[in-house]
Amino acid sequence: MAEQQEENMSFLGHLEELRWRLIRAVIAILIFAVVIFIYTEWITENIFLELANPDFPIFRFFCWSVGLCANEIRIDWQSVQMTGQFGTNLMMAIVGGVVVAFPYIFYQIWSFIKPGLKQNEIKAVRGIVVFVSILFFIGIAFGYFIIAPLTVQFFGNWQMAERIENNITINSYLKTIVSTVFFTGLLFLLPVVIMIFSKLGIITSTWLKKYRKHSFVAVLIVAAIITPPDLFTQIIVSIPIVLLYELGILIAKRIEKKRYRDSLVS
Repeated sequence: MAEQQEENMSFLGHLEELRWRLIRAVIAILIFAVVIFIYTEWITENIFLELANPDFPIFRFFCWSVGLCANEIRIDWQSVQMTGQFGTNLMMAIVGGVVVAFPYIFYQIWSFIKPGLKQNEIKAVRGIVVFVSILFFIGIAFGYFIIAPLTVQFFGNWQMAERIENNITINSYLKTIVSTVFFTGLLFLLPVVIMIFSKLGIITSTWLKKYRKHSFVAVLIVAAIITPPDLFTQIIVSIPIVLLYELGILIAKRIEKKRYRDSLVS
């Protein structure tokens, strides 16, 4: 009976710790969200609307390197709903808060999981918070500087007929950009997912190699979902994801070698 009460207390204690860690993460998100909300006008003008500028760095690079110059994007910025701008502003602030606070959020998650791991497992993933944060922010940068502007260029200039104008609302524009950039950041966490599954014994490097071709098809499908439906942009998105998949195979191999060495010692 005493043991059962001890286990129940332990379980309740874990729940309490999880609750406080989630509260800390939410507070961090709200702090950054408030700052983003306060500076909404500057962020909208200089970060989001700038993606439609034909002089954006990625457009200048393609124009200089391969002669593919961006056209002027004909977009009539407007909001057609009473609460449209406010709702979009909230969405932008909250997602932005999650992005900026991501290292702290992941640190809270890792701090909750860490006590349940063995000492050798903790040593094997030393620096994981930094590693995961770097991957995420590289993905965010890749999404913002490459994928998002190409998405804006493609859809902003697409016309079914000459008489049909693109009167794109700011709500639609910002939601497209924010979701594209955010999900690209998450995609760059692929090596971390592979590492976790490898440690759990769910997947192996052999399995990853066996289904390499299948994964490439899956990558193309994912790229088609988060990017414009043109082959050029999909290839640009697919290349880093494929490289991250190969990195995941190397990580899985390393985990398997370490597991084998540990089995010999024991």
